[in-house]
Formats: sequence, C-alpha cells, structure tokens
Amino acid sequence: MDGISGNPGWRALPPEAPLDMPVQSLRQRPDRRAGGMPSRPVAGWLRRFLVIGAAILLTLLAAREMSLVLNSGKPTVLEAAVLVLFVVLFAWVALSFVSALCGFFRLLIGPDGRLGIRADGPPPMPRTITALLMPTYNEDPSRVMAGLEAIHASLVAAGAADRFHIFILSDTTDPSVWIAEEAAFLDLRRRTGDDQNIFYRRRPKNTERKAGNIADWVQRWGGAYPQMLVLDADSVMEADTILRLADAMERHEDVGLIQTLPIITGGNTLFARMQQFAGRVYGPMIAEGIAWWHGSEGNYWGHNAIIRTEAFASAAGLPHLRGRKPWGGHILSHDFVEAALMRRAGWAIHMVPWLRGSYEESPPSLMDLAVRDRRWCQGNLQHMAVLPARGLHFISRLHLLTGIGSYITAPIWLVFLMAGVLLSLQARFIRPEYFPAGPTLFPEWPTVDPVRAMWLFIGTMSLLLIPKLLAWVALQFHAQDRRGCGGTIRSFISMLVETIIAGLLAPVTMLTQSSDVVSILLGRDSGWSAQRRDDGSMPFGQIVRLYWRHTAFGLAFGVIAWLVSPYLALWMSPVVLGLALAIPLAWVTARADLGIALRRMGLLLVPEETSTPKSLTDAVAFRRERDAAPPLPGPAALFGQPALLEAHRRMLPAARRPRQDPFDPTLLVGLAKADEAESLDEALGSLGRAELAAVLADARGVDRLAGLSARR
Repeated sequence: MDGISGNPGWRALPPEAPLDMPVQSLRQRPDRRAGGMPSRPVAGWLRRFLVIGAAILLTLLAAREMSLVLNSGKPTVLEAAVLVLFVVLFAWVALSFVSALCGFFRLLIGPDGRLGIRADGPPPMPRTITALLMPTYNEDPSRVMAGLEAIHASLVAAGAADRFHIFILSDTTDPSVWIAEEAAFLDLRRRTGDDQNIFYRRRPKNTERKAGNIADWVQRWGGAYPQMLVLDADSVMEADTILRLADAMERHEDVGLIQTLPIITGGNTLFARMQQFAGRVYGPMIAEGIAWWHGSEGNYWGHNAIIRTEAFASAAGLPHLRGRKPWGGHILSHDFVEAALMRRAGWAIHMVPWLRGSYEESPPSLMDLAVRDRRWCQGNLQHMAVLPARGLHFISRLHLLTGIGSYITAPIWLVFLMAGVLLSLQARFIRPEYFPAGPTLFPEWPTVDPVRAMWLFIGTMSLLLIPKLLAWVALQFHAQDRRGCGGTIRSFISMLVETIIAGLLAPVTMLTQSSDVVSILLGRDSGWSAQRRDDGSMPFGQIVRLYWRHTAFGLAFGVIAWLVSPYLALWMSPVVLGLALAIPLAWVTARADLGIALRRMGLLLVPEETSTPKSLTDAVAFRRERDAAPPLPGPAALFGQPALLEAHRRMLPAARRPRQDPFDPTLLVGLAKADEAESLDEALGSLGRAELAAVLADARGVDRLAGLSARR
C-alpha cells in the first residue's frame, strides 16, 4: 500500500470515457445495424427445421400413444387434463433429446471452427484493449482477488497484460466486506506490480443489481474499450481463451457476443462433485447441440462471455417492467434479455463450446442451489413480460421460453403426478357408465392399457437417460478427457452414481421449485443475497426444518398411491423415495468428506482435476497465500492504516450535488450518530450496517470517524 500518500497521481480508476446506453423499448422495433450478418452459419434454417420438426414428430407420436393408453375416444375432463399435461412435458423432453443427439454427432465430428476460432496453435494478439469486468457483491475478497491474480498471471505469461484492463466492480453493501475489498485491491496491485491495468470501483447504491453494475461501467468507461469480457465472482479464464475471444471479436464486425462453455471445477462436497462431473461429461454435448442449431441466435449466460461494447450499449439498455415486484421493476435475469435485444438490433450472438479454458464453480449443496434457484426462478418468470416484445427473433423467444420452462415445468410435473393418482382413483372407485344416456350401438369401456402405458413410460425415460449414455460414449472418443474422468470403467460407474443420486434429488428439486413458483405468484420477492462458494455444510436441525415438508409430502403421496393400488405405488416409488429421503439426501450430498472419498476412489473425476490447468492451480495457490496472511482489515482497522485510509478517501464517490442528488436519510442518521459518539468504538457500535456503509462513503463521515479514532 506504500506510495499512495504524497502521490497525487495515484488513481484507482482510469479517466472516464462515457458511452450512451439508452433504455430500449419493448413495444417498438429498433433500427437494425447495417451490413447484414456474415458470421451466420450456412443453412441455419435447415438445422432448426430438423431439430424442431423431429421434436414435434416425437411429441405427436407420444401424444397418440398416451391417447391410446387412456383409451380416450371420449375422454373425461381428468383424462383430457392428463393428456394435455403429458404432451407439454413430453415436448420439453423431446426437444432436449433431439438437441442433445445433434450435440453427440458434433462431438464425434469435431469443432465446426465457427468465427475462425481455432483451439490449437498460438493465440493471436489483439490490436485493441479489452476490459475484463469482475462484478462482485458481498463476496469473499480473497477469493475474488485470487481468481483475478490467476487471470492476470496467465496474461503476463502470454505477453498480453497490456492488452487488458481489469475492473473490479463492487456492489458490496456490507461495510466490513467493502473495506476488505479495498485492502485486497491494493494488495492485488502490490502482488502483481501492476497499478496501470487493475482498477476498482464501488457503487454507493447498487440499483438494478448486476445489470445496473455493468451498465454503470458502460456509461462511464465504455467509450474507451471496444469489447468487454464479463466474469463472475467464481470465474477463472486462461489467457489463451481470452486472446482467441478478443481476436474473434475484432475480426467479425457483426458479432455482438461470444459465449464460452464454463467448466465447473473446484468442488469438494458430494453435491458439487456431481454437478461438475455432469457439467463436464454431459455439458459439452448439450452445448454443442444447441450451438449447432441456434447458430448466430445464441444466448448469454451472464458471465465468461466477451461482448462488443458498442452493441451492448446501443441495444441492451434494460427497461423497467410495469407493476410491482416480483413481476415488475428491473429485470433480474438480465442476460437472456440482453442477448435477445442485441440480436433484435442485428448483432450476432454465438456460442463456442469447444473452446476450453473457461471455468466456474458450483453451489456446494442442495440448499445453496435452492437459494440461487429462487432468485433465478423469479427472474425467468419475469420473462413472460418480455416475450411479446416487438422484433425479437423467434429463437430469442425460444430462449426466453426455455428459461421460463425450466421452472414452470416443475409444478406441471407435480400436477401431472397428482392427476395420475386421481385418474387411478377414478378408475378404481368410481362406477363407470357403460351405457351412457343417448343413442349408442356399443358400450363404452373406460379402461387403461397397462402394457402400452409401461412402454410409453420406458420410452419417455429413455429420452431422459439416453443423452447421458451418449455423452459417455462420446467421451470414449476423446482419450485425454476419458483418462481425466478416470477411464472407461470408472467414468461409467461415475455416470451411474450421478444418475441415481440426481434421480433421487429430482423430485426434491421439483417440489422446491414448485413452491418457489407459487411464492412468486403470490407476490413474494426473492431479494439479493451473496452466494456460498465453498462450504455446503449446515446444522442437521436446519436441514430438517428446510426439508421436513418434502418428506411429509412424499410419505403422504406414497401412502395414497398404495391405498389406490400397489402397482401405482410401484410406479411412483422413485418420486416417493426421493421425497421421503429428502433430509438425509440433502445432508449427505453436502458433505465434503464423501465427495473427497469418491475422488480418491477415482469416481466423479473431471479432467481439470487429473491434469489441472495452471490458471486453476495458481488461483488455489494465491488464495492459500491470502488465507495464511493476516486477516483483511475491517472498518475499525481502516483508521489505523494511513495508506489504506488515504486510498479509501481517494476512492470515495463525488460529493453530493445540491438540487441534483436526493437526500439520503440513512446517511443523515448515520452522520448524526457519528456526531454524537464520544469514541470510534461507540460510533461503530451504534451505527447499523447500512448507516455505517453510508457514513464510510461520505467524506464528512470519514473525517468524523477519523477524528474519533485520533482521540484514542
């Protein structure tokens, strides 16, 4: 931290280069960019015809079979409901299956070389400077800085550090984390020896969350950077990957965004290791499939993607949705919408799943996944208001529908299962009318065909499970990946382990997501909380409180199914078993010792563990070094470290402008409490978290607290 005091040239940020980012209308078509879309793959319409047409054909065949199962020449209301629900759910499964099948053949054939990106050979050096944006919100600063230091070290080794500027964009609200972030930022500059290309900015008000954070950067500095690469708090990327992305963006003027396939790494708990194995083995096949038929109408997943700043600024300004939360207000799941708006304006959106060197982490437990899912569920349901937007490409609308469907299908599955029980109940206990009123030549026999039902069930489950088997088969054709996953036998056993546990967890997730959908429909907002990244452990009593309802529902569902028919109970047993075991499943899968034990046995391995890329080993090493160092300072220690205090003062936002900026009641209360305090300890003890954050963001408040500290 030396060199700050007495150095008037020290700065935490580069000079501003404003770029206008107008809010887009969902009711009017924007002007499209000129020049067409030369990066569009050839015969994209034919690819979509094959995929969507095959999915429709499969759905029609399944609908016919289900109709015959119900023997529904004149279906009852309940039978009609079951048939409709089945068709909706099967269509979802069929589209996923056909897309995955395309991905399987793409994996066998090899990368399509889209945008001229090659995975081999030395990466080209970009001509322009790219901004690497790291948005962070109440995250562990040591973790964030370790990842950034690993990226920086990779760029230095590639001789490209001067071609990239790293921005730490903080939306942190916890004052303890904020001060630690500032200290960690200064330490990052010291460790890297780079105070010219690493910058830090904290927003006093985190309006519109992550989307607002990125938009603020675009409007203040976007004019100086032709492209920006957006990261997440758990992101690590290799210089080779970053350089190839920047080069592709420079060479293709019609491309607005290129999305990589982030590989999940670093998991220790059983749940995280399952997620990363599934993502590493099944993920590439799924991503190859959707990239093949989505073409230049790809999607954006919010991080580990490079974006043309001009395209984002001119086309992706998000409007506020009408109404109150959770439906109205700013758009939570912003990434899908931003991609759709850029494509609407004539920019190509591509995915390059074969380009390795892009990494992220998984939630460590089922509980942490549920917390994240609750927020994502609300954001995706908001997309219902975006679907009617004028001018969207139909593939972009399909992306939005996919996001909605990923959550709305959970309650549909639940209703379908309950309707199936009611249908069985009707068949057993309600007296049929063989000769209904009115003229008829033949009696109506209300029967269900059990043999056809069995084969339909087997067919549906095959569409769900065959993609996993195909992904494992494709793995065998890539020797390095096969060895990295433990070899042929161990990777197959790992697939079985993941499939069984994931199958048991599926009904638990179904019920959780159904509850989330109902909660959102009732108007309950999800809020915004920081994610846990490492430890998935939780007191057993808390797990019981979270999942006792799942257990009770599963047991009740099983008893009802048994009373209706033992055969029905047998059919429903996977769902009943998963729900009944929700508590022990959540507890067991959150344990790191079980995950590590399986790793030692060579199960649930991924290539990034057996042959770890240097950027990942660096990130781990840098974090361990930080963990071994003295703890990062908090608000109380700020006033005992002159260099940090001086840097904090220089990083404060501009003073309030009378008649332009509104009064901040939280700041006024905080300043009043600071004025009344007789000591720093008294002031810090009396200020709430929001008040302390407001006081520390104001020069007058910092001066007051510094004065109290000097009295010690």
